[in-house]
Amino acid sequence: MKIKKGDQVKVIAGKEKGKTGRVISTIPSGGKVVLDGINMVHRHRRPKKQGEKGQVIEISSPMNVSNIMLLCPLCSKVVRVGQSVSGSRKERKCKKCQGTF
Repeated sequence: MKIKKGDQVKVIAGKEKGKTGRVISTIPSGGKVVLDGINMVHRHRRPKKQGEKGQVIEISSPMNVSNIMLLCPLCSKVVRVGQSVSGSRKERKCKKCQGTF
């Protein structure tokens, strides 16, 4: 998976198409990512203690990684990601501006 936690991404498909957000967490085994404030769903919580009320909370739901694209921090465009090897380190590379990040 070429998307990492903390990356700025843009949604390219689905009901949230066109929105941008930051990656909160990744789920590589399922090919999914959780974005901050995007793909929100309602969850009903039961009361845990006697006399406490139940509540409806909103949480970010995982989204398939194929529905998002990385925003390059250098050229601020939606880009595909390549890899370059410098020494013994792999670095991600923007396919448009050829910058590494």
